[in-house]
Amino acid sequence: MTLPFLHTERAGGILTVTMNQPETRNALTGNSAVAEFVALAEQVARDAGIQVVVLTGAGPVFSSGGNVKDMQRFFDDAITPAMIRDEYRFGIQRLTKALYNLEVPTIAAVNGPAVGAGCDLACMCDIRIASDTASFAESFIKVGIVPGDGGAWLLPRVVGLSKALEMSFTGDAIGAAEALQCGLVSRVVAPDALRAEAMRLAERIAANPGPTLRLTKRLLREGQQHNLDTVLELSAGAQALAHKTAEHKAAVMGFVNRSRK
Repeated sequence: MTLPFLHTERAGGILTVTMNQPETRNALTGNSAVAEFVALAEQVARDAGIQVVVLTGAGPVFSSGGNVKDMQRFFDDAITPAMIRDEYRFGIQRLTKALYNLEVPTIAAVNGPAVGAGCDLACMCDIRIASDTASFAESFIKVGIVPGDGGAWLLPRVVGLSKALEMSFTGDAIGAAEALQCGLVSRVVAPDALRAEAMRLAERIAANPGPTLRLTKRLLREGQQHNLDTVLELSAGAQALAHKTAEHKAAVMGFVNRSRK
């Protein structure tokens, strides 16, 4: 599927999604990015064959985040604060919810700078792998705005509150090595190895049962929000579903048959 902003490629259970507007540095506003990400999330939810999503950017930049030039229109007195608030609520925030709440594991293959909402976009994914040319900046403060896409919730959960505050208050970019040190990414590779590394990881994940991957991700996400007793109850329900999957039965019978030899 090729759309104005997103290009997708399917290889078995792995869906590779490429932001494909290098001329705008893969900006997320002032174009169809939000609608396309929302449609993508619906596609993934309905397709049980998709087990992993890999997200990357075309060109030298992962994503520049919000289109700063497009923000000039907010200077028009006819556009009220209430209208701007709703534009965020029904615009970029829909992208945040769609990507963060994807049922399947997501890997951000960060090929270059991830700026502002582009940094937060990477944080919406479950795992981040970076090229050594990548950088990350929670740079909203540099242009006098706040992270309106949910970055204030996302970033501290990835790097911890102190580092998130430092990045948000200064707006300064950090390189791939520092991103690895603070846990923003899990590994750093050479630029020409990024796609292959992301695919190798995706293949290792996709080798596991698809229904259980979705259940596992949901439990881990719920574990961030609820207490142990609640998560234990959710785990019992999810386990009841997992025990009834064909994939579980095949795995158990394979183990039993091997142990008999």
